[in-house]
Amino acid sequence: MLRVRSAIIGKKGKWQIMTGGLDNHAQDVSFHVPFVHRLRFTADALGEDAEVLLDLLEPSGSGPPRVQFWLDENVANAVPHLAVQIESFYEKHPTRVMRAGNIQRVVGGELIKNDIHVLERMLKVMHAAGLDRRSYVVVVGGGAVLDAVGFAAAIAHRGIRLVRLPTTTLSQADSGIGVKNSVNLFQKKNWLGTFAVPWGVVNDYALLESLSDRDFRCGFSEAVKVALLKSPEMFRQLERSSEAIGRRDANTASAMIRWSARLHLEHITAGGDPFEALEARPLDFGHWSAHRLETLSDFELRHGEAVAIGVACDTVYSSLVHGLPGSDAQRVLTCLRHLGFDLYHPVLEHTDGVFDGLEEFRQHLGGRLTLTMLGGIGRSFEVHHVDREKMCRAMRRVAEFAATAAADSQR
Repeated sequence: MLRVRSAIIGKKGKWQIMTGGLDNHAQDVSFHVPFVHRLRFTADALGEDAEVLLDLLEPSGSGPPRVQFWLDENVANAVPHLAVQIESFYEKHPTRVMRAGNIQRVVGGELIKNDIHVLERMLKVMHAAGLDRRSYVVVVGGGAVLDAVGFAAAIAHRGIRLVRLPTTTLSQADSGIGVKNSVNLFQKKNWLGTFAVPWGVVNDYALLESLSDRDFRCGFSEAVKVALLKSPEMFRQLERSSEAIGRRDANTASAMIRWSARLHLEHITAGGDPFEALEARPLDFGHWSAHRLETLSDFELRHGEAVAIGVACDTVYSSLVHGLPGSDAQRVLTCLRHLGFDLYHPVLEHTDGVFDGLEEFRQHLGGRLTLTMLGGIGRSFEVHHVDREKMCRAMRRVAEFAATAAADSQR
């Protein structure tokens, strides 16, 4: 009996058909889809630096592109003139952009991701505005709003062009650069979502000025994370700069946000696994517990605060199990504390609930559990098992460090 299978030959695009049978036909063809990730840094994207945003909004055919703005309600309330700026952006550039409906305001924070009916409403609005695959959804907001609006844009027409203007340090330093979007479902964070490369990301430092001190510091836990994974030099600079960042020194903070954003961008575009098809998710160092801590705290913990705790726990665990020098683990805890993180929440003591995060983390990728740990600052590797007793010890050490630091600060 003949068997037939076909395979692609990588040279000059030629095909070679290998014949072996008619009852079994299989083709495995590797192919490459080119993407462009466009990251811009500005100080007034809707005003003096508007040309940066306009250049991203490429025309559709002979006319200007249809553009629909989505605005985080928390940001709109904190910066009342922002909606006025968006209206002015439309009015000043009628030959460059075509308004597609009203400015759409959506609830901010995890609330937008926790209500699946909000997603349905967003899709209805995009449909009613007649958006197509060459239209643009420009979303201005924090990470949760970028996630939810981005998910709606990704599934409408199988993908409307998305431009993000992140308004938090966390989304400018980390999540706004990423190629993921999602909403929460079944009381699990990011259970429903897609991978979709944004058309563009504009990190505008002026959008950070209205943040509370609490929200301002949140993004720097992700900066610490990526520095621990990829750049001892960046971590040393974070140590030196932590108190200045805590004081919101603009020059210092903006420099570290740019450094973090570029390291995340480099990992996504050159790391070989932008859509997480392999076992590892190195950029999620510390996140297996962080996501669970957020849920257990009923999102009382901000994502950045939960990440700070998760990074602290996995760093101490790495020192207990994987050879990370204890002095380096202490440096990490001290740096996070100087940045303003408490590194504690009562749910950290609910160890059974926290450990449920391991299985949720595994399910995101499938296959066996794979976590990133540290052998040194800037030197990471993957593990497939967690010693529960030692992880509990790491959690206790982080809690003890937090209690001691809190007591010292009161003296």
